[in-house]
Amino acid sequence: MIGKMTFKEPLKLNKAFYRKLRGKDHKDTGLILGMISLVGLVVMMVIHFIHPVTVVISEDEEDTIVNSYQEDSDQELVRDRMTKQQLVNICNDACIFELVESLPCDMPYGTNTTMVKPLNQAWTGLLNMAKESIHVASYFWSLTGEDINVNDSSSVQGEDLLRKLESLLAANVSLYIATSQPTLARNSTDLQLLKEKGAHIKRINFGRLTKGILHTKFWIVDMKHIYLGSANMDWRSLVQVKEVGTVIYNCSCLAKDLWKTFKTYWDVGHPNATVPSPWPSNYSTEINKQKPLEVQFNGTTSTAYFSASPPVFCPEGRTHDLTAILGAIYDAKVFVYVSVMDYFPTSRFRHPARYWPAIDNALRTVAFSHNVRIQLLVSCWVHTDPSMFHYLESLHALNDPHANITVEVKIFIVPVGNHSNIPFARVGHHKYMVTDKVAYIGTSNWSEDYFHTTAGVGLVIKQSSTDPRKKNPLIQEQLKSLFERDWNSKYSINMEDLHGQKDCAWEEAFKR
Repeated sequence: MIGKMTFKEPLKLNKAFYRKLRGKDHKDTGLILGMISLVGLVVMMVIHFIHPVTVVISEDEEDTIVNSYQEDSDQELVRDRMTKQQLVNICNDACIFELVESLPCDMPYGTNTTMVKPLNQAWTGLLNMAKESIHVASYFWSLTGEDINVNDSSSVQGEDLLRKLESLLAANVSLYIATSQPTLARNSTDLQLLKEKGAHIKRINFGRLTKGILHTKFWIVDMKHIYLGSANMDWRSLVQVKEVGTVIYNCSCLAKDLWKTFKTYWDVGHPNATVPSPWPSNYSTEINKQKPLEVQFNGTTSTAYFSASPPVFCPEGRTHDLTAILGAIYDAKVFVYVSVMDYFPTSRFRHPARYWPAIDNALRTVAFSHNVRIQLLVSCWVHTDPSMFHYLESLHALNDPHANITVEVKIFIVPVGNHSNIPFARVGHHKYMVTDKVAYIGTSNWSEDYFHTTAGVGLVIKQSSTDPRKKNPLIQEQLKSLFERDWNSKYSINMEDLHGQKDCAWEEAFKR
């Protein structure tokens, strides 16, 4: 062994030298040996500081040390490789980020309140920009009042949108539509009309592929502009349902990455399709939670990545949507604000239902163990499953100001007013979260099914700036302002004050 060989030769030399000294005066011998020892000590000290100390070790011990060094070397190589790959994840586009939302008609907010670009204006603007192609993934299409046998003037915005899509097809702009099978809009004629005009349409049979649905909602325009958010291709999403999303302009780096998720849908949109396992490498991504894209949003350095669900629709490198959400919660240091339509620590669409506490446990853990402030704003409408309130009460019961544990829950109710003639409307449909670290905008409700069997996407953005000259608030701050506006509005109700709220299906939950 290396260690043994190192010490054997010096030992032989010392013996030979000692024999030469045997006949000499003992005093001289002692002096010489002392000098040798001193020199040897100095040499050993030099070796110690310049080279690793050589020791005699067993074969097994040597293997262990060699393996340890090899692991360290491998880790160095991995770090070097990751550094090189990280350089690839820098986007040179000057991207523009905007929050967008739709506020249902007859739902006024006061003056001097936070407002962002209206969804209809954002969608119309994207279509006006389109020159070559539009890719749309949406749960269902219902852009006309006729689709749902409703004659209401508020459907005009959706009908205008449909006509604009027709005109773009006539101008040779390619339109690719991935939609769900099964679908809610069984009587809609939108897709048939667009197909006759030249649109490419695939109905993805998620019912057969995963026992779920395609619940995704995003657009990609000319491979450089993006919409992502809670809104389906439904006229009610523009005027009768409260939605939140984002539009990102001039950002081909992110658009091309989101297109890879669109392609996972598109390429299984044929009869008897199966989900590849694993997905071919051209579906893979290097942009994820571990290596987000470094990008300029509105002139400020940011990081961003897309997540997806279900796991079988996450090719190599794609972060699972649940992982993105849990990561955002566990990374928070000060607050976690959540606004979702449904919140269930269970499955919803399998029987019997299954307990699923992944997100619930995360919120409880950071609130209890790290004193992170939790505010949960959950929607209620006439179709809400009232069993949800028991879970919300359980979560809220953790609130203890004396122990610096803050877990607050409010219920967001869109007033129906004189719009009761419009089915499946008048609800807060948003699905987003903001923390002191990141902004998350998604397409999924928060229950097990949406992460295990149903297709959805999320966008995680972290933006930071120490430049006081920057006039635009950080993206996290913008989304936080939107949340706080709703949280403090008259449309957000404490659970103990739900009695008498006729536009929310709360009553069965609170019967004793």
